Amino acid sequence: MKISVQTISSWLVTLLIPLALLGFAVRILLAPWFLQVEYHMPYFPPDEYGFTTQDRLHWAPYALDYLVNDANISYLGDLKFADGTPLYGERELSHMHDVKGVVQGFLRTWYVGLAALILLGAWAWRGDWKQTYLLGLKRGGWLMVGLVVAFGLFAATSFWDFFSWFHSLFFSGNSWLFLYSDTLIRLFPLQFWQDVFTWAGAIVTIGGLALALGLKPKPNEGS
Repeated sequence: MKISVQTISSWLVTLLIPLALLGFAVRILLAPWFLQVEYHMPYFPPDEYGFTTQDRLHWAPYALDYLVNDANISYLGDLKFADGTPLYGERELSHMHDVKGVVQGFLRTWYVGLAALILLGAWAWRGDWKQTYLLGLKRGGWLMVGLVVAFGLFAATSFWDFFSWFHSLFFSGNSWLFLYSDTLIRLFPLQFWQDVFTWAGAIVTIGGLALALGLKPKPNEGS
């Protein structure tokens, strides 16, 4: 059976949708408002080593800014407490350098994915296969929902195992493990990451369902 270029392109759209939705979630959660919301949650654990909520709101934005700006690691390495002690140790700085590489690599991939979706959409409208394109979007929404269910079940069974597996995809060994007294853990304890994944899951699920249920392509073109 001959498969048309439009059909292949429609399935490419399907595969690009999870990337597009995850990218939106990442950009939303990298915004300063998320820290304001998260640190003021009544269940958020206090820092046993002395950071107040205002201390966290002062220092944490530097970490988020570093992940998306063009600065080198000295952006964080030059930060010091009032007594002159560096905010981050060398191991923490090394990890943040690695995290920046992952985040910016993902964002570049996201931009390429969005550009591909836009170009495919323009081609679909001009080439009279927009219903096939919409079908790709709809399938992509269902794919996103399915991925959320699969990974959500994994995380719900054991968030620590899920968290460890997630880090093993991007970082070598135990380079991402730190002491409770380290600044990274004091600013971003495990509860923070549980909430990040919960928020991200909610954002991409809403987006996926909007595509899956909101789009109703007409069955007058090949799929």
